Amino acid sequence: MRYGYIGSMKVKPGHRAEVVAALVAGSDGLRKAGCDLYVVTESVTDEDTVWVSEVWQSKEHHDASLQLPEAKASIGKVMPLLTGEFTRQETRVAGGLGI
Repeated sequence: MRYGYIGSMKVKPGHRAEVVAALVAGSDGLRKAGCDLYVVTESVTDEDTVWVSEVWQSKEHHDASLQLPEAKASIGKVMPLLTGEFTRQETRVAGGLGI
């Protein structure tokens, strides 16, 4: 069964667009790494929150992707722009549109 990950991060005021751009730009190699879905969204009720929804072929694929050079570069770029407030939820993906 596919592995799902849904997380949110709080960005420092005024940096949301920069964080979103970096997260989207770092997504090019994810499909080759086993990612079926990677969506970066902005909260409509909190201008300092970014959500990321992911679907992977397995948890192992997800974990391995964090070692990719582009993933490390993206993480390194956004970490100084974040407040340190995160949420995360791991899921088993049952199916749906686009998967």
